[in-house]
This record gives sequence, C-alpha cells and structure tokens, in this order.
Amino acid sequence: MKPRTLEEVFAVISQRLESGSGASYVASLNEKGTDAILKKIGEEASEVLIAAKNENMQDCIHEIADLWFHSMVLMAHMGLSLADIEMEFGRRFGQSGLIEKANRPTQ
Repeated sequence: MKPRTLEEVFAVISQRLESGSGASYVASLNEKGTDAILKKIGEEASEVLIAAKNENMQDCIHEIADLWFHSMVLMAHMGLSLADIEMEFGRRFGQSGLIEKANRPTQ
C-alpha cells in the first residue's frame, strides 16, 4: 500500500471537517471545538515523549504520526493550510535557529 502524502491526508481532514458532526472522528472532534483539539494534541505529544523516552522506534513513529494528524486537524479547524506552514519553514530556512528565535516579536 502506498503511503499517503501529507497533502492527501490534509485534504481528507478538510473534507471531513466540512461534512458535519457525527459523520467522522475528525468532524466530531472539530464540533467539540479548539479546546478538545488542543487536549488531543497534548495527549499525543505526551505519548511521543513516552515512546521516545522508552526508545521504542515503532511507537515513536506511530505517536508522531498521531501528533501530526491532530496538528493538521487543528490547522484545518483554524483555517490554516499546509502552504502556510511550508512558507514559515521557507522563511526560517538557511538561518540559525538561535537567530530566528531571537528575532521573533515578543508577545
């Protein structure tokens, strides 16, 4: 089976967000709102930490995929696109992470 690209996964997420509540896991999570999506991202991030701490590569792959998936749900929920994230990476590419972070506006 061919692995799905991030674009394909994001397209499915976006379609399911539009389908309305109860039609899918993504739609029902979206209906619960930002806080529910953020809670799920927090859970998945914790599971990535545990898998990495246990040095379990297969669990790391699984949990990172879950984290990316739920991050993409949040992106779609907020009206962001993969192109938005790609542009941000492009903006940062080629500069020191320390310099980039120092140049961020303070909030």
